[in-house]
Parts: sequence; structure tokens; C-alpha cells
Amino acid sequence: MESLTPAQQELYDWLVEYIKETQHAPSIRQMMVAMNLRSPAPVQSRLERLRNKGYIDWTDGKARTLRILHQPEKGLSILGSITAGGLVEPFTEEQSRLDLENVFSRADCYILRITGDSMIEDSIVEGDFAVMRSIKEISEAKDGDVVAARVPDYGTTLKRFYKEGNKVTLQPANARYESIRLDADKVEVQGILIAIWRNLGVN
Repeated sequence: MESLTPAQQELYDWLVEYIKETQHAPSIRQMMVAMNLRSPAPVQSRLERLRNKGYIDWTDGKARTLRILHQPEKGLSILGSITAGGLVEPFTEEQSRLDLENVFSRADCYILRITGDSMIEDSIVEGDFAVMRSIKEISEAKDGDVVAARVPDYGTTLKRFYKEGNKVTLQPANARYESIRLDADKVEVQGILIAIWRNLGVN
């Protein structure tokens, strides 16, 4: 499908959420308020472009018949596996999706499947799904956070994060494993753990 301009994307995203929550189409006036516009003309222009690009449609001459043609894919992306043991390379291609729509709706979240046992004392075990929040700067991580951290020449691992001066410690939750301590500028913290999803196998 043809890409959208930022203004078109803003309206489209709002329409998707509004229709999902209310189960009916909004009025032009409601769209004007949501987009902080004083005239219906810009809204109508964006709607026409969304329609021409195949994102929405409506029945001409009938009010509130707008519908979304291509519903966004539900669920958070499962981006691969992360080790809670030795350091390994994560998968870089999206494998599948886990539908947690009613629990998480943030666009900056993703999921990793846990392998290894270095976090078992924090009740994080192999086969769990780690729901991560993406971060851009290491400063967003606080002491004690469980993070997905990439270490050059080794790979990405799930550990507790601690920073003292220009040093970072990645600490396991298993006495069998040693902490990783290195310069902060050599650590790329990719995400912070916000939840663990576990399939208990109950039908």
C-alpha cells in the first residue's frame, strides 16, 4: 500500500482506535476536534487521500459509514529469543506475534522468548515471553531494571542492570553465573522488561 504523510497517518491511527473502541464511525466534527483543526476541509482532504490510497472507504451519501479496509495486525512482535544464560546473538527477523492487545497497546513494546536459566531466581525461566519496552538511551535504564543488553563480540543477554560512574554491571539471578562488568559505552541497552508472559499449558 502507498505510504501516508504524517498528517494522514495521524488521522488514520485515530480512526482505527476510535472505531475499535466505539464500534462506529466518528463524525467530521469529532475528527476536527481530535486533529485540532478549525475547518472541515483539511479533514475531508485527508479522508479522500486515505480512501484513494486504499486505507478506508465509505458509502457515498450516507453518514457515518466510514470503515477501515486493512485492520492493523494485532499483537506485539516476537522478535526472536534472548538468552538468560550465556551470551548469544538474537534473531533479527520477526518470527510471529503474540496477541496481548487487551494488556499492552504501546507501540514501543516487543517480545522476546527466553532461553537459558540465569534469571531463574527472579522467576524468569526458559520458554517465558519477555515483554520489553524499547529504549534509545542507556540513561533510561535505572539500577535494578531487568534489561536486554547487547555486548560487543558476545551478543544480547537478559540481566539486571546497575551503573556506577562509567561502569555497568549486568547481574544474573542465578548463583551459578558471574556478573558481567564493563564500560558503559560498550553496552547497548535495547529494552527494559515490563512483564513476563508464561504459557502454563492449561486448556
